[in-house]
Amino acid sequence: MKFPFLLPVLALFLVSGGNVLAEQADRLKPMQVEADKMQHDEGRQLTVLTGNVQAVKGTLVMRAARMEVQQDSKGQQVARFWAEPGQRVFFRQKREGLDEFVEGEAVQAVYDSRQDLMTLTDRAEMRTLREGRMADQVQGQRIVYNNTTEVMNVDGKLQGSDSRQRVRAVLAPKASASAPAAAVPPLKPGPALPQGGRP
Repeated sequence: MKFPFLLPVLALFLVSGGNVLAEQADRLKPMQVEADKMQHDEGRQLTVLTGNVQAVKGTLVMRAARMEVQQDSKGQQVARFWAEPGQRVFFRQKREGLDEFVEGEAVQAVYDSRQDLMTLTDRAEMRTLREGRMADQVQGQRIVYNNTTEVMNVDGKLQGSDSRQRVRAVLAPKASASAPAAAVPPLKPGPALPQGGRP
């Protein structure tokens, strides 16, 4: 099911939505949203989708149990996402000009278009997949990513909670573009085996 009125509401609502990180062609693609139920309140400028929610815009994919999009009088939007109990919200998008994807998961996610901020809360995780393999990975209770400045803040403590966990990260080195390719020695033919297969 397609909802044309959602296109400006949902445009570039995820972590890799900035001009540098996101696949730029995604901005021109229509947003297609599917859910078990949808309610749109024009007076309140509020759209609620529930049940197996999936939003696709080019290479951008978002999955959640519930999605609410609130738009203000200036056209700015706040999109909120919730997961099923025991599950996590999921998103994935290709990076511009690279064979890389950015993925993220959390129990809740909020995108504020005015501040261009993506906030992942509770069991939050972000990953970079390079050539199909996981490269960088960050885990914490709260991840806030600014698409404009490309600054990420990761906290091991949930707001309103006394418990804290350590932030964890795996940062893979990137191959240097200036490094010469390692020379591969040519293969030399081995000695011919006599009849019977024994030397």
